[in-house]
Amino acid sequence: MSESKSSTFLKLPAEQLFADELAALAANDHGHRPEGWNLSPAAVKTFIVGGTVAGPDGRSKSAIEIPRKYYGDDIVVERAIVSLLGNRGLLLVGEPGTAKSMLSELLAAAISGDSTLTIQGTAGTTEDQVKYSWNYGLLLTEGPSMRSLVPGPLFSGMKLGKVVRFEEITRCQAEIQDTLVSLLSDKTLLIPEFGQADRVLMAARGFNVIATANLRDKGVNEMSSALKRRFHFETVPPIADKQMEIELVRRQTELLLREADVQMKYPDDTLELLVTTFQDLRMGKTDEGATIEKPSTVMSTAEAVAVSFAACLDAHYFGSGKVGGEHITRQMLGTVFKDNPEDARKLAHYLNVVGKVRAHRGGAWRAFYESRGVLKA
Repeated sequence: MSESKSSTFLKLPAEQLFADELAALAANDHGHRPEGWNLSPAAVKTFIVGGTVAGPDGRSKSAIEIPRKYYGDDIVVERAIVSLLGNRGLLLVGEPGTAKSMLSELLAAAISGDSTLTIQGTAGTTEDQVKYSWNYGLLLTEGPSMRSLVPGPLFSGMKLGKVVRFEEITRCQAEIQDTLVSLLSDKTLLIPEFGQADRVLMAARGFNVIATANLRDKGVNEMSSALKRRFHFETVPPIADKQMEIELVRRQTELLLREADVQMKYPDDTLELLVTTFQDLRMGKTDEGATIEKPSTVMSTAEAVAVSFAACLDAHYFGSGKVGGEHITRQMLGTVFKDNPEDARKLAHYLNVVGKVRAHRGGAWRAFYESRGVLKA
């Protein structure tokens, strides 16, 4: 569907990438739509986790298949949608690479038709970037007015009744985080520069905030208890089901390869090797029950997709065009060296012990084990 559209842009927002799916869902959505929502809660869930939508005539022959986009617990998606139906914001927490940002983007695209009202939390994020700022040329000549005001994501979300995304909220200073306290409780934004009649902006229906936070950032800038009370917390866990993770990595890799205009073979055994290795190192235990050392770096699904894509490009441009275990070994180096050089020793140990046993299976595992020498570089 829209996912295959070519574009000169590196990444399209979800509402453009999946425009056909959203249009089909809207046209055949017979559920109750909360005021300010583009779709009913049931259709929002279908957009994210996939399903079948009856065609315009209600018959199965014209049914439309919506592919799954979020590979995880469907109950997490349901609880997230229910949270956004209420008065509190939604805070998605979890380890890095567990698709928190992707889930927030999909929710915003389905509910508001716009996922671009985004605040990227950093140590340098300012209140102007969150709420609003001014065109100082117009401010000096005309004074404070809507013409001279430059809306930030929160201002636009409140005025238009849309979902605002606040990425990595705990990376911001506490005083920036706390700008949300009154917004989420009173749903109003005070603009002191305006006259008495226009100084309060009241949020239109449909406005809400989806924030994300990494568990590894805990303690960086702890959220105040007042702000925590204004969010519903939802933990997004890593994918536990191996087949589901294999399906996700394959789908995301194929999408990236299409965008890079690369066509190549991706054997099933190589993909299975990649996901199995990531799950083993993530859990600190193999399928056979052997205990192994867990790297300090995050062995997330997002990292697995990055390694998979890089291995495919390696095989395409510098190999035979068929990705194998040796390409996985080379590209995993960039993952294990991210946080701690000691992690390379742990990966080498995994190859020398687990890889050696599985090398007897032949194919990708043998190539994976035989390429262990690159870890000595």
